[in-house]
Amino acid sequence: MGRYDPPMVRHSAAGRRFGVVVGRYNAEVGSRLLEGCLAVLAEMGAATEDIEVVWVPGAFEIPLVARRLARGRADAVVCLGAVIRGETPHFDFVAEATARGIAEAGWETDKPVVFGVLTTDTREQAMRRAGGEVGHKGREAAATAVEMVGLLAGRRG
Repeated sequence: MGRYDPPMVRHSAAGRRFGVVVGRYNAEVGSRLLEGCLAVLAEMGAATEDIEVVWVPGAFEIPLVARRLARGRADAVVCLGAVIRGETPHFDFVAEATARGIAEAGWETDKPVVFGVLTTDTREQAMRRAGGEVGHKGREAAATAVEMVGLLAGRRG
């Protein structure tokens, strides 16, 4: 059987509305993720007035606001933040609840709610994923949101 390369699809964000929810805890990481996210949305054609950014206290609070935005005027919601492991099991509870809540927000609203929350062992790992040598997960999350809006727009029924 031959190798299959998935098609590269480029969608436009023009005329679409986006919500972006950012956890304030680990704000330096969140700010970098947001910066990359907003840059990609602009590069893909989103108008500034069609992007609503909401800061919440931490990652645990992201899903509730994401669900509200998805139930409203947003065509897609990008969720950004960082949960960094500490000395207690708190990391496990927050990371799991955040991931589950973001997924449920998308399922409940039938809109793309994109997971751009870093879950790392150290702050340094998070920074490497927020525009460092490992890439930029904020940029990736924005591109995913635009692609999913375009994909679902042609398939809603």
